[in-house]
Amino acid sequence: MDKETFIKELEKLNITLSSEQLAKLHHFYELLISWNQKINLTRITEENEVYLKHFYDSLTLVKAVDLTKNLTLCDIGTGAGFPGIVLKIVFPNLKITLIDSLQKRVNYLNEIIKDLDLKDISAIHSRGEDHHEQYDIVTARAVANIKKLVKYTMHLVKKDGLFIAMKGNLTEELSPEVKKSLQNKYQIYQIIEFNLPIENSKRSLLCLKNK
Repeated sequence: MDKETFIKELEKLNITLSSEQLAKLHHFYELLISWNQKINLTRITEENEVYLKHFYDSLTLVKAVDLTKNLTLCDIGTGAGFPGIVLKIVFPNLKITLIDSLQKRVNYLNEIIKDLDLKDISAIHSRGEDHHEQYDIVTARAVANIKKLVKYTMHLVKKDGLFIAMKGNLTEELSPEVKKSLQNKYQIYQIIEFNLPIENSKRSLLCLKNK
């Protein structure tokens, strides 16, 4: 996904980027590639691929929730900073906490936050189940299966807040049995399925409301 296509596809999601935001995303890409030589952050390193599979993919969260509001958001198992860092660049109004279980990645994330001069965002070395603050939105992208995820994320979601799992194809994970156990405790608010542009790989957003 070249930058021109990236901009056009984001406009379809009602996201318009300023030149400063585009510059920050590009700087983030450069920092990611540089750090990736020191610690293992991502297999995806080719620029067009990063823009599609990391940057654009992270921003598809807008299909599920209005991110222009002043919300608190927690990104569990953020890894290289997806979706959290990208969301912060594009929606500076969000107050974001990044959680990762590996100290090396947390050190990297804090350097990225400093280098990009991002405010109201912090990276914490923790596991989801050990963290206890509560948020309007909790999200996890390509982390664990739904049953496990729910166990260590739902306590972080405020009452009437949302947990949004960002997944590939949900069909296998969301068996009738799993669906029923989720509905016993939470409201399955919506399931949004779509394909990524260009390569057409399947993506799903599972939104659970904390009743």
